[in-house]
Amino acid sequence: MNVKNFHWQISETLNVNINNEELWKIISSPSNLELFHPFCNKNPIINWPGKTSIDEIYYYSGLIYQRKFIKWTEGVGYDLLIGEKDDHQSLVSWKIKNNKQTSLTITIYPYKYNTGIKLIEFIPYTILVKPLLKKYIESVMLGLEYFIKNNKRVQKNQFGYLPFFSNK
Repeated sequence: MNVKNFHWQISETLNVNINNEELWKIISSPSNLELFHPFCNKNPIINWPGKTSIDEIYYYSGLIYQRKFIKWTEGVGYDLLIGEKDDHQSLVSWKIKNNKQTSLTITIYPYKYNTGIKLIEFIPYTILVKPLLKKYIESVMLGLEYFIKNNKRVQKNQFGYLPFFSNK
């Protein structure tokens, strides 16, 4: 799957006070989402590490997504496809950069209302998908920042509740 298949994306960047190697160690470790993802109940590994990595996210809502990694650049980042097994997939990119400070950018190219006719999909994408995923990605980044600063796992819904991915 290619970014050209999608009309829009949602990105968030986090600047952190650790070096690239330390950040890479966190985001490339097995079951890493269990450390900092506030909507992830568990993150079991099927195959790890590298370009053929596969893991699953068990959300607190009961939803189970599989992540299949399609690009893995050691120390820099990875691209993956995510969604329910054998169903539509969204593309997600995690990239580390160092411009005076280490940063991580996560970009989501969601499949929902994002691959068909732009004119028809613009309103549902803008009203439904974009706000949900913006809150989602912000919560993941806040969780990562919390984990880096405190070396403690985040709690369920630590930065707010998100109905599609969690329960109260």
